[in-house]
Amino acid sequence: MIAGINDLATLEPLLEKQWSEKNKIKPTEVSIGSHGGGHTFQELAKDAKAVYHVKRVVLVNTEIVDEYLENFRDEL
Repeated sequence: MIAGINDLATLEPLLEKQWSEKNKIKPTEVSIGSHGGGHTFQELAKDAKAVYHVKRVVLVNTEIVDEYLENFRDEL
């Protein structure tokens, strides 16, 4: 992760505005994605076909994601 290039604050300025001061790290110290081999929310949303692009905005229908995840409930 390179601050000013691919950190959360640079790539998602709207999320940076919502960042809590209670967090121990700054949005410039966070990258977007998964750090544990698990799926990222972005990957799950794409797999669920719940991602919509409107101009430069990406929207996710979380109801569709929830329904998609229900398919895997018995596997947990």
